[in-house]
Amino acid sequence: MLDLTVGGWVLAVIAAVAVGLAKGGLAMVGMISVPMLSLVMSPVQAAGLMLPVYVVSDVGGLLAFRHHFDRRVLATALPGALAGIGIGWAAAHVVPVDGVTFIVGAVGLIFALNALIRPHLSAQKRRPSPARGTLWGLLSGYTSFVSHAGAPPWQVYVQPLRLPALIYAGTTTWFFAICNWVKLIPYAALGQLNPAALATAAVLTPAALASVWIGLRLVRIIPEALFYKLITWGLLAVSLRLIWQALA
Repeated sequence: MLDLTVGGWVLAVIAAVAVGLAKGGLAMVGMISVPMLSLVMSPVQAAGLMLPVYVVSDVGGLLAFRHHFDRRVLATALPGALAGIGIGWAAAHVVPVDGVTFIVGAVGLIFALNALIRPHLSAQKRRPSPARGTLWGLLSGYTSFVSHAGAPPWQVYVQPLRLPALIYAGTTTWFFAICNWVKLIPYAALGQLNPAALATAAVLTPAALASVWIGLRLVRIIPEALFYKLITWGLLAVSLRLIWQALA
């Protein structure tokens, strides 16, 4: 098991809860997990620790949305996503830890600023496009590999498609579940799924699974706009801290 301080364990549990809430319907919340853990460990270690938590939490989402997803959207985005994961694997030994820290912080910062400055994407409905799907799928796959932060590029592609809410949630769940299962191969090859990380992930998984249920309930109680505004400001603060840490 990883040797974490009390503060590190607190952040790890919060990160696991964020993953569970994301799988319970509060999709963007999961983005804060790796940036938050990167405050107390390397982002590479943080990503390896959280992947098993994501994979186990995905099971509940796949069961819930097994009949609700858009095959056309997945067909246009998954090839690019798999290529992005491959690029992340190939560049894993080239990009230094500080570089990964900066990328994680930059991705979070860009998304947070975009969410604050442009709270609504274009209202014009689009159709699934192999070109756009490949581009945004590639970026989503790469950022997902680096820090499980593939949601912003994915949202840029899928949100303008104006899918029905249930189909949107199900397609998103299937897309990232497939990406997470594929990431197990390069993460294991890179040594990120070591026994200590797996043991720690096993301790955190119950909190994530319980939070899936909590997420399903919170979606119906908390005003979505207020909740995401708080998460966005939190992500902004953590991302700025990571960028400063990388540059320092």
